[in-house]
Amino acid sequence: MEPGMAPSPQSERLLLFGHIIAMIFGLAGLLLVLPHPQFIAELPDVGKVAFRWSMAGGGAVYMILGMAAAAVYGWRVLGPWRWLTFMIPAVALSLGSELLGTSTGFPFGHYRYLTGLGYKIAGLVPFTIPLSWFYLGFCAYLIARLGLRRLGIGQIWQEIGAIGFGSLLLTSWDFVLDPAMSQTNLPFWVWDIPGAFFGMPYQNFAGWFGTGVVFMTVATLLWRLKPSELPDLQPGFPLAIYLSNFAFAAVMSLGAGIYPPIFLGLILGVAPALFFYRLARPESRSTAVNRLQAVIAKDQQDLAPVK
Repeated sequence: MEPGMAPSPQSERLLLFGHIIAMIFGLAGLLLVLPHPQFIAELPDVGKVAFRWSMAGGGAVYMILGMAAAAVYGWRVLGPWRWLTFMIPAVALSLGSELLGTSTGFPFGHYRYLTGLGYKIAGLVPFTIPLSWFYLGFCAYLIARLGLRRLGIGQIWQEIGAIGFGSLLLTSWDFVLDPAMSQTNLPFWVWDIPGAFFGMPYQNFAGWFGTGVVFMTVATLLWRLKPSELPDLQPGFPLAIYLSNFAFAAVMSLGAGIYPPIFLGLILGVAPALFFYRLARPESRSTAVNRLQAVIAKDQQDLAPVK
């Protein structure tokens, strides 16, 4: 890669900001505007047109911005090879799982997508869905891997742990998102055969975890083709993507009166993500070392003989 070719940090921050703002507007529309049709009726003609556009494509916008933010970040900090060899398997394999799922019911269960998430590939899966698999999976994998390498374990265990915990973080986000997004006033998908977990079949979680494991494993193996140390990153950006999307899902669930999945997601998703983030912060480690050295120095001074 030529010097100066990589995007600047400002570009990914702007995209992240747009991603979060788009989610906030989406929440306002779904939870505040739609339940109050008199508000829509009182809008001027321009406002009504804008509202129709936002309802038709607003869900697609936040996913496109999230994908773009993660792609720019991955390109800048990891280089084109690692970015592309994660994004391409994530998009391709998740799309394959979704097309299989909407056609046969395997591996997630029997469901179908409605409108609001963009053009449907083969008339079945909105093109934005594999993009969300990529940016959430990429961020979850990086959070876990950057944290695990601070433990001093071997590379193979770092990779296995990142695949396992990354897939867990990804699935934990779906614990919270899926019930709400399929049971809002304007649902984005529906379950033809509802399951026992707030309308979702338990099979859905196995499908999410398994799909994450597959594309993260493929990406890990491709990264090994050009072995090199990961740069010394702090996963603040991946954590911001993960937590903001979890918050979006949690607010949607709260609006639908669905509470247990939020606690489950906090325990299995947010808590491990924050733990790995804490491990990965170099300054946290140096601060702890400095404090330990200060305590040892003080003890040695206290034990020194008085002359």
